[in-house]
Amino acid sequence: MSGTATRYLYLVRHGEAASEESGLTEAGRKQATLLGRRLRDVPLAAVHHGPLARAEETARLIGDELSDVPLHSSEIAGDYVPYMPGRDELPPDHADFFLRFLEGATAEERERGPVLARQALARFTGPVDGDEPRHELVVTHNFLVAWLVREAMYAPKWRWLGLNHANAALTVIRYAADRPASLLVSNDMRHLPAELRWTGFPAESHV
Repeated sequence: MSGTATRYLYLVRHGEAASEESGLTEAGRKQATLLGRRLRDVPLAAVHHGPLARAEETARLIGDELSDVPLHSSEIAGDYVPYMPGRDELPPDHADFFLRFLEGATAEERERGPVLARQALARFTGPVDGDEPRHELVVTHNFLVAWLVREAMYAPKWRWLGLNHANAALTVIRYAADRPASLLVSNDMRHLPAELRWTGFPAESHV
């Protein structure tokens, strides 16, 4: 049975990473701390984060700014390809571009990613049981933020492609029992000074 209380899902891409296999740069640590300060007054029930160092460190630094909010490491909050589209699903004019982007995914990634993506939808989306709204933060990676935004917009499965999110930017989705999912905030960087904005985002898309 579906829940009856509203869920507010806060989504964050990790702070700027020193490298893909390591923790954060100094700028990334500042980003995470500033985001934690922004979230101090949000009644978060939990912070979920992926297992990689850059997501774990971001979550820990955010948590340092909060009051006794538990942190949970989860593979479903990790970095993976959530869906592999076929050519016939993609816009003909851009199919080659998207397929080139995905061609480096291994057979294991192509099989395991969609499984985790389905689990993420089951765990993190939709209204919740009870009488009180629930606020949860997921500190993750660009692909999962894009996948969950796509789902909230009722867009085709392939449309997670092309959605980019800056480091430590905030996205918020509301799931109420009596209405469609609503994207309240997207890629919001107001908590960051100008020099810490737009990292991890394609340069041509900076505005």
